[in-house]
Amino acid sequence: MVDPLHVGVIGCGYWGSKHVRVLSMLPGVRVSLIDPDDEKRAALTGSYPVDRTVSDLDEIADDLDAVVVATPPSTHYAIARRAIEADLHVLVEKPMTTDVDDAVELVRLAEARDRRLMVGHTFEFNPAVWSLAEVTRAPDFGRVRYINSARLNLGLYQRDTNVIWDLAPHDLSILNYILDAQPSSISVWGLHLMSDQSDVAYLSLRYDEQDVSACIHVSWLDPMKVRRTTVVGENSMAVYDDVATEERLRVYDKGVDANAGSHDPGHPLTYRNGAIVSPFIDFKEPLQLELSAFIDSIRTGATPPVDGRRGLDVVVALCAAEESLRRGGQWVDIASSEDLMSTIVVDEPLTAESITEAAL
Repeated sequence: MVDPLHVGVIGCGYWGSKHVRVLSMLPGVRVSLIDPDDEKRAALTGSYPVDRTVSDLDEIADDLDAVVVATPPSTHYAIARRAIEADLHVLVEKPMTTDVDDAVELVRLAEARDRRLMVGHTFEFNPAVWSLAEVTRAPDFGRVRYINSARLNLGLYQRDTNVIWDLAPHDLSILNYILDAQPSSISVWGLHLMSDQSDVAYLSLRYDEQDVSACIHVSWLDPMKVRRTTVVGENSMAVYDDVATEERLRVYDKGVDANAGSHDPGHPLTYRNGAIVSPFIDFKEPLQLELSAFIDSIRTGATPPVDGRRGLDVVVALCAAEESLRRGGQWVDIASSEDLMSTIVVDEPLTAESITEAAL
């Protein structure tokens, strides 16, 4: 019988409470709460089996094996660094950091200390996304031509971030997972209608090696909750709708073919309409799969499925998105995360301009 792992959840708000719920159900895991808010800790203590509750990591670090960081994004770097320096394994919610050099430093520090660093890109553990990737990578789907993703709802407005940093990490991680690649350039324009932060934004991306274009629409100001990704291939099309209660994934045998033999310039295309198929998905809670993978990586020493380098990929794209937004939608090159890992000197602050320069 293996010894139980003691995991501290830092931050007992919306996401932290979800982590506590799932971790308390996993076999061989003890859960403790870390939050300066006594009332938040007390509410969770009354609902789930909790080992200890403290207000600060230093009070309990020596008794922990790992932590989950579920605090506001601006605090992720400092808390995760403290935890790794205390020789703890870390799962940090998305986005991993709000700064590229901070993300690079966390990855380097975790690797140097042989600590598991995992990022909470929960949709990469969604069985419907797994099925979407399997469908779109199949030969009969044809080469992916473009992807369109929308993540919309009414609220929740965040005080310390904008809609891009709040919602787009999900879609970026889904696109990177489906294409098994990192975008090469990005163009962004946004609106700030109800606050001084962008609450509506449109992101255009290029994946040059795959010759794929993608668009992401994110909004806090929409009457309907939308969580939809459409992948258009040469032969088929697939739509993943996370809001749907049934048939979350549909594959359409539809397309448009160039009619090379046509002599009618007004009708150069042939439209094809075939069957619609909804593959069976053995759905399991993504957060449970994510946390189980984190625990397994600690026990086995294996690299987590969504490790710090995968988190860095998304942070680099988000920082480039911010630079494009500042430049009025101008296209900005996205540096390769591998290149950044080998070239960035962490001791020197990294600006958005230097991120762009690193890609040139």
